[in-house]
Amino acid sequence: MVKRSVYTFIALFSLALIPYSGTAQTVEWMSWEEAVKLAETDKNPKKIFVDVYTDWCGWCKKMDKDTFQDPKVAEYMSQKYYMVKLDGEQKDPIEYKGQTFKFVASGKSGYHEFAAALMQGKLSYPTTIFLDEKVNMLSPVPGYQKPEPFLKIAKYFGEDIHKEKDWQAYSNETK
Repeated sequence: MVKRSVYTFIALFSLALIPYSGTAQTVEWMSWEEAVKLAETDKNPKKIFVDVYTDWCGWCKKMDKDTFQDPKVAEYMSQKYYMVKLDGEQKDPIEYKGQTFKFVASGKSGYHEFAAALMQGKLSYPTTIFLDEKVNMLSPVPGYQKPEPFLKIAKYFGEDIHKEKDWQAYSNETK
């Protein structure tokens, strides 16, 4: 009897240690092709957000863990953006607007032409890319971003504030 109650206690205690995530929002990542198709076919398309990363990038992994898993960030991004993960060194070609973008071998590794185009030739990881509903460039944002500063940038584009104010004016009033 004592053994059974000890096992029951251990089982219940173990369950209590599992974080409850029933209401937690998670980011649903999709491919570039899926996001573009949704932007073209949805009646009310969202903007597109692209996270350009590499497998070896420590700051990319930190941003995945700290920023994109933050509940406020995940909820906002899921509401306003189609979320795309793009490996800056992927080998598979990407076709877009009649052009085929490929992997370019360079040194020990290389880069993907499409990632380089989105980052405007500045290969820096992580780089986050904000595009409008018609897949036009709003801005690349290089470097690791903590949740609060990232959310500030995401809202600047997500709420179309960039159409009314420059970044400096917006940034100064939201301190």
